[in-house]
Amino acid sequence: MLWKLFAVFSRVALFSWGGGPASLALMQREATSAGWVTSGEFADAVALGNALPGPIAPQVSAFIGYKMAGFPGAVMAVTGTVLPATLLMLAMVIAFFKFKDSPAVVSMLRAVRPVVIGFLLWTAYDMAVSVFGLKNAAAGPALAAHWDKILIAAAAFALLTLTKANPVWLVLGAAALGLAVY
Repeated sequence: MLWKLFAVFSRVALFSWGGGPASLALMQREATSAGWVTSGEFADAVALGNALPGPIAPQVSAFIGYKMAGFPGAVMAVTGTVLPATLLMLAMVIAFFKFKDSPAVVSMLRAVRPVVIGFLLWTAYDMAVSVFGLKNAAAGPALAAHWDKILIAAAAFALLTLTKANPVWLVLGAAALGLAVY
């Protein structure tokens, strides 16, 4: 299991584009299809990871690795997430600064950046299906039943969009709200 965790998270790290948040889509697909976590558990991992400082991908991989094989599983999952991509990044940094102004590189980046937005939107959609109970229910009644969560999500989006609020305060505020209300 330890090598399997390392291999899967290495594959995620090497074949997802756009950094940690963008890798979540592939990570979720791999982890849920392997039966390691449900979509709800993945949403919990992302929520927990966002409550902590640092990059999200190693935090989510640690959650999944720990669930599957305890502390050694968490270490192998994080190592798989970080080591191959870091080595590749070092090689790419050297190459990038040699070719960054090349028309081919500029053109490729113009097309890849919107794909990353698509990855992030898919991840948000898939998490919303789980959080708002949309998987096996009609959207209207399911959304009406989860109006409070929709309000919380909308408030967080508005605060992040319209202010310079630090996300840590939103997470801490939501945790306090959850403790008080739920």
